[in-house]
Amino acid sequence: MRVGLGYDVHRLTEGRDLILGGVKIPYEKGLLGHSDADVLLHAIMDALLGAAALGDIGKHFPDTDERYKGISSIKLLEHVGKLLDENMFVINNIDATVIAQRPKIGPYRDQITVNIAKALKIDVNLVNVKATTEEGLGFTGNGEGISSQAIASISYAKDMSAAEPSCGGCGGCMNN
Repeated sequence: MRVGLGYDVHRLTEGRDLILGGVKIPYEKGLLGHSDADVLLHAIMDALLGAAALGDIGKHFPDTDERYKGISSIKLLEHVGKLLDENMFVINNIDATVIAQRPKIGPYRDQITVNIAKALKIDVNLVNVKATTEEGLGFTGNGEGISSQAIASISYAKDMSAAEPSCGGCGGCMNN
């Protein structure tokens, strides 16, 4: 089993849509960034890439590359899922937290979770998304930005297939 940690932060600004977990959330400001600036998906991608020792989103999707200008982070997450597949990794679970004073993401949580699971082609029960405020403290508490943290657990598929049966292998079941 491998574990990766991801973190991202973006400034809130006028004139941009607020996208979290691939969901457009009605709000007077959006996040500033080269892509759609989806801090939640960026943290999740970094957690997954880190667990697989495949670098980070800056390596795979540099903000100097015009191909990624304004791109949906769902598309980037799909690409990260393909990288994991190509490198024979299986996602065990993802746990992520959005840190923002406003807006509340509760009404959008189910759709966000579905979007993440669908992009990665995993069961929705392997994804957990939470939100918290910072009680008016710091840049997120002041409404200047939104941040997100994520942790992901993955396994190497070869390790899983080579595992010895826990029963000792008597030959009488499917564990052999």
